[in-house]
Amino acid sequence: MSVQFPPIEPFASGWLDVGGGQEVYWESCGRPTGKPALFLHGGPGSGCSAGQRRFFDPSLYRAVLFDQRGAGRSRPLANDANANLATNTTAHLIADIEMLRVMLGVDRWTVLGLSWGTTLGLAYAQAHPHRVTALVLGFVTTTSRREVQWITEDVGRIFPREWDRFANAVPDRLRHLSLVDAYAAMLADADPVVRDHAASAWCAWEDAHISLTPGHTPNRQYQDPEFRLRFARLVTHYWRHSAFLEEDQLIRDAAKMNGIPGVMIHGRYDVSGPLEAAWQLSRRWTTSRLHILDDAGHGGGNDFMPLVLGALNEFAAL
Repeated sequence: MSVQFPPIEPFASGWLDVGGGQEVYWESCGRPTGKPALFLHGGPGSGCSAGQRRFFDPSLYRAVLFDQRGAGRSRPLANDANANLATNTTAHLIADIEMLRVMLGVDRWTVLGLSWGTTLGLAYAQAHPHRVTALVLGFVTTTSRREVQWITEDVGRIFPREWDRFANAVPDRLRHLSLVDAYAAMLADADPVVRDHAASAWCAWEDAHISLTPGHTPNRQYQDPEFRLRFARLVTHYWRHSAFLEEDQLIRDAAKMNGIPGVMIHGRYDVSGPLEAAWQLSRRWTTSRLHILDDAGHGGGNDFMPLVLGALNEFAAL
């Protein structure tokens, strides 16, 4: 099958109080008695969309989607200048997943993660391997310090004009900082003009470094001032802390997932998240398969959707 399943509405949804004044939005779609599955969105900060429900065969899966802290329909949102991000870390998100799993009465589930969702999926599976039936990971990242350095600084060698605009948007008073730290400071500035300027420049850079994907078009969500501020604040928050993980932790501990079947799908032209991380994971996670897309960057590709749907259909039988 090469296309997603037809549009579908949730059969249940709500907000889960995860403490500290945070409520995460969740929804369940498909067959109520079907095989449990969990979708982890990218960003961090993008939130879930109706289209992402369509990865899962509704006759086979009970698919759960949720908006991570500060994103989508969860409350409060990170675009509030006074939003406290101290309780928004990878450990908090893993705890939210477990709280959601228990609340929904799920013993184990298949996890699908895309982009940042692969970092979170790997961290969750390594923390709770007995709760994961299988993993499907598209456009793999581990959000290591090295990867953040690459995506914010080094990849500018490929996009020098766009990177100059990105770097020059930082005022002189913050030039002593790394770009990700400088942007985090700008995005938390008391002046809304400074915040919006930083969010616009950050999202323009995001669009630039993923533009090698064949058929790439600019992300229309970045035209929404609230979305781009929310997205940029959460991305810089997680990136400047290397996802609150030890350096190369997810690769080092990949063997914890041995026994969990997995499929990783990655584009050869992905300069935003080079193939290296997926390759290293595949060498240590012995029960995984790595598919390299020769026509894809960080998204897209003719074979991406068939591989995702094929893997999910395969794992539905486990």
